Amino acid sequence: MVYHLTQDDMYLFHQGTNYHSYSFLGCHEITWEKEKGFRFTVWAPHAAKVELVGDFNEWQGNAHPLKRVSTQGLWTAFFSDIPPDSTYKYNIIHPDGRNILKADPYAKQSELRPATASLTPQQNKYDWKDNRWIEQKKSTNLYKSPITVYEAHLGTWKKRNDEELLTYRELADELIPYVKNLGYTHIELMPISEHPFDLSWGYQITGYYSITSRYGSPEDFKYFIDMCHQQGIGVIMDWVPGHFCKDDHGLRQFDGESLYEYEDSRKAEKTSWGTLTFDFGRPEVQSFLVSNAIYWLEEYHLDGIRVDAVASMLSLNFDKHDGEEKVQNSFGGDENLEAFAFIKKLNKVVFEYFPNTLMMAEDSSDLPKVTYPIHEEGLGFNYKWNMGWMNDTLEYMELDPLYRKGNHNLLTFSFMYTFSENFVLPLSHDEVVHGKKSLLNKMPGDQWQQFAQLRLLYGYMFAHPGKKLLFMGGELGQYAEWKDKEQLDWHLLEYPLHEGIFNYVKALNNFYKQEPALFELDHDPDGFKWIDADNADQSILAFYRHDARKEESLVIIMNFTPNVYYDYKIGVDVPGKYKEIFTSDSEDFAGSNQCNLSTHFSFPEPWHGFDQHIKIMVPPLAVTFFKQIDKTKQ
Repeated sequence: MVYHLTQDDMYLFHQGTNYHSYSFLGCHEITWEKEKGFRFTVWAPHAAKVELVGDFNEWQGNAHPLKRVSTQGLWTAFFSDIPPDSTYKYNIIHPDGRNILKADPYAKQSELRPATASLTPQQNKYDWKDNRWIEQKKSTNLYKSPITVYEAHLGTWKKRNDEELLTYRELADELIPYVKNLGYTHIELMPISEHPFDLSWGYQITGYYSITSRYGSPEDFKYFIDMCHQQGIGVIMDWVPGHFCKDDHGLRQFDGESLYEYEDSRKAEKTSWGTLTFDFGRPEVQSFLVSNAIYWLEEYHLDGIRVDAVASMLSLNFDKHDGEEKVQNSFGGDENLEAFAFIKKLNKVVFEYFPNTLMMAEDSSDLPKVTYPIHEEGLGFNYKWNMGWMNDTLEYMELDPLYRKGNHNLLTFSFMYTFSENFVLPLSHDEVVHGKKSLLNKMPGDQWQQFAQLRLLYGYMFAHPGKKLLFMGGELGQYAEWKDKEQLDWHLLEYPLHEGIFNYVKALNNFYKQEPALFELDHDPDGFKWIDADNADQSILAFYRHDARKEESLVIIMNFTPNVYYDYKIGVDVPGKYKEIFTSDSEDFAGSNQCNLSTHFSFPEPWHGFDQHIKIMVPPLAVTFFKQIDKTKQ
């Protein structure tokens, strides 16, 4: 008897092609011979014996043994005497006599930390009400749509009484309207799979199928997602398939020997992080991980997955220190060929099941074709974080304006490759921790100049081709780095400069969504044209952004110095009247309000390689957007 396990399920799992392995592995409520109970199934090929232990048997395993049902190490059993919401672990007995207590790798829910047991599921089924969102998503062209992402850490966005964590349902009531009011299209959640240590931020996971119990139950999280969708907001989850933590109850040496991790310690150990690398070549690990991605998309209706630390997966010697033994693949190279194959399989399967998913690679390497289709020798993602843009831009913005002219290439270099991949421009949590300073405190100059440059930084990001991401707190203009134990500095909104940043982020998001030129051709060279890339002496950039029909082009000028320029000439390709439609220097955002109030007529005099130009005022440390409002026939 295998209690409804099918030979196909087991065969495909061991082949690495069971993409719904969570449907039979782990704990499932079933009816067997007219009795209701729970079936437990676990993969432990090196075990001599497997027992189920928990509060229901005082953690003594003899009463609840599992039976081995596949030669490759699947064990299963059915028990009718275990109630819902019971704690349990597997007591795995190795042939050498060692006893190992392990949480269920496929558990859907876990105890609240610091407790580490898995929980049998409760008899709840969530009634989704997001059908309209799901249907709308099927016909959405992600590449030509505005995508502006609010990255959040649920534990420190806001706390009850400054100390207690908000629940998923409380976050639905507070975070969702907040994000919607700011004009974002998506929320990206830092990892919400179960993890033992708060300060790992969720990036060292023990329960890949368990929504973290810190904020409530699986049904509570489904409610959060449902409310996001009903308010027109997509949800992206940070997902960590590159490594896992070494906690005793987790995946490390799960059945007494290396199982989920590489047996070769040179390949398994990520010494800088103190974690272990998944064995991407093992079929059962492939089934586990690919199924996990499908699980979150299917069970929780997620809209996207941001795959963490892709570079660490693709290199056999990622971040190895001097003295550590290096590894080579069968061709003598550094590439982890098994990880390459796994990622391609992952993306292929995800898009087969959920075609309009955002599959985003957080990849710090210079590997080409990350967002190319697999049949074109790509990795198959549809988006990649542009870490080069982020690093160059922040390095430039931290310079005193006096020294920026000598580093003008830091601003312009990203345009050389921006259409080589489908990029997201990230200003994420990684840039505001560990002594890197907050975004505001990276800016040089006096207080007014710091705030002006922060607005300029955000304006440059929204003007630049690519989708947008900003970490929580960026909209407040926090002086302090992200404090990963405390909530955001909400009191800052009482001060005009910080309120100005908040109003600016809101206005910028909404302006962006209203202007097709800023998003329709993000990944197409036809959507961009330089006006002036070379004015290093004045640290000014000017360029066009075009919509798909070339009907709503924007002229964008950025000034990275505190100087004001009057009667500044900007070449334009079509004669007519031009109007300033948005500027970061507006008094609404606590700027100096040196705006172009009047309409600007083009002059029939060549400039910047165009047949005509307009004369404008260029405000200090600001970005300004112009649009032609009356085209003159040539």
